[in-house]
Amino acid sequence: MKKALIIQHMDHDHPGRFLDWFAEDAIIPDFVRVFEGQEIPPLAPYDLMFVLGGSQDAWQEEQFPYLAMEKAAIREWVWDSAKPYFGVCLGHQLLATALGGDVAPAAKGEVGVFDVSLAGEDHVFFQGVEKQQRVMQWHHAEVKRVPQSAVVLAASDVCAVQAMAIESHALSTQFHCEFSPQTVAGWSSLPKYIAVLEGELGAGAYEKLKTESLPLMPEMARNTRMIYENFKKASGLKT
Repeated sequence: MKKALIIQHMDHDHPGRFLDWFAEDAIIPDFVRVFEGQEIPPLAPYDLMFVLGGSQDAWQEEQFPYLAMEKAAIREWVWDSAKPYFGVCLGHQLLATALGGDVAPAAKGEVGVFDVSLAGEDHVFFQGVEKQQRVMQWHHAEVKRVPQSAVVLAASDVCAVQAMAIESHALSTQFHCEFSPQTVAGWSSLPKYIAVLEGELGAGAYEKLKTESLPLMPEMARNTRMIYENFKKASGLKT
């Protein structure tokens, strides 16, 4: 049985559809809630690091000192040990900054359902994945410069780095490939989430986003499942 270290930055946030696949692969998730002051444990017992999104920005180390701890752990995990890493949204941005890239406010944020296109070489992580995808987005910052060792895998009209790979053991996406129907349904009991959506998209934003996104979820799941299958084989997470 293998273990995944899941780093959380917000209450109620979780790896979504990936949890089902971890269960299928006998990967047990351990959650570290850094925003509550929990320390990242010794890394040796873990086989996968999965870093979630959050409302924090990657450069806010003074306001959120644990971000420096995270970056050090990511650097040790990805750079020194070359072990399997998957990051989404903030986890994508932290991977970039931990390895020497730059993150800054986006020229235009993306909240809702958007298109992304595969970019660059046909990397093993995205083999068999549709070249054009509809994905869920929720971000106002972006990777402006990738680390020297990174390969850009996807882009949108307003964000040049929607997915990034470090060799064949680390993968990150700006878009929320983990969001599932259960994720979106859970927002209905979280007034703060709904308020943020309405602040971004106007009155009734949650109902509109739910109506638009749920019919697309099977296709999103198929693409993400292919990415996950490619990732776990290429990274050695699962042979």
